[in-house]
Amino acid sequence: MADIISIDEKLDLAKEKKAELIRKRKVLAVQKVFQCTHCAFKCEKCGTQIDGEPPAKQSQGRDLRVPYNFCEACKQEYLDYIEKLRGGGDSDCYWHNDAWLDAWKRWIDYQGSVDRYLKSKEFIQLLQEFKQNRPKK
Repeated sequence: MADIISIDEKLDLAKEKKAELIRKRKVLAVQKVFQCTHCAFKCEKCGTQIDGEPPAKQSQGRDLRVPYNFCEACKQEYLDYIEKLRGGGDSDCYWHNDAWLDAWKRWIDYQGSVDRYLKSKEFIQLLQEFKQNRPKK
């Protein structure tokens, strides 16, 4: 009799393993989004580390024309991009061609896409699940 394996126990174990796998996937999904898109100390465009003030102080002196957290080089490139869209731009920057404009447009579109995802009802639901399941101290 000791050799008989309970099918109910096997099914419960399989359900627990699947639930744990889903939980891990949820954790990784949230972790990746916040690690990859919300680091206040790296440039959102090129990923280089940004030295300077903590994010709270940084936002007080932030250039309102730049809605992203950029290093100085990417900030200048972004401002050049906006100027080029308005018909201006520095003619000495010959590399600011149509392909350069397209790369910036696509990067900005991508940022909007990520922002829409973070505001989606499903992602918000996922965050709510984490808040509800957080261990109590």
